[in-house]
Amino acid sequence: MIGAAHLIRHGSHQEVGKVLSGRSEIALDEAGRHDAEALIEMFAGLPVASIHCSPRRRAWETALPLAKSRGLAIQRTDALDEIDFGTFTGRAFAVLAEDADWYRWNAERGEARCPGGETMREAVVRARDYLFSLPDEALPAICVTHCDIIRGVVAELLGMGLERIFSLECDPGSVTTLALEAGNTRLVSLNARARR
Repeated sequence: MIGAAHLIRHGSHQEVGKVLSGRSEIALDEAGRHDAEALIEMFAGLPVASIHCSPRRRAWETALPLAKSRGLAIQRTDALDEIDFGTFTGRAFAVLAEDADWYRWNAERGEARCPGGETMREAVVRARDYLFSLPDEALPAICVTHCDIIRGVVAELLGMGLERIFSLECDPGSVTTLALEAGNTRLVSLNARARR
């Protein structure tokens, strides 16, 4: 698929499901490095014109094996960065579960602002605008980013409220593909994983 953007969630790390890592610089763990290597096989035989990633270390480490295998440079961009979770960053989900601000933010993801951070809508708009501005010669593109960014872009595309993103799966190392053709964007696949 020529006019495609493949949105890849970074690989696994030790805080996945336990801590809201946010914009930390946590590295991939062993499972995450396996996730990154598996992308080489997933994209074997498929065209890739460019590779883009969030500035976070875990995104870079996920993009690197595929970039090396293709001889392509990685373009880091703030547009694909994780949501700025502000004061939520670095807190365990078990602790956040008792925070009224965290509940409010999840219930009103379209409009509520993370304390000291950004709204999810702001994060989704910056990522969406970047994807839609990719020139034809950059497609198909690999874009390594973060779970909520991917789910937010997909939710917007499908006309879902951002508070419903939890109905969309997005595992570490998974690939979600969008067709970007003549101004018509379609969801092609969601949460595709390498065979284990």
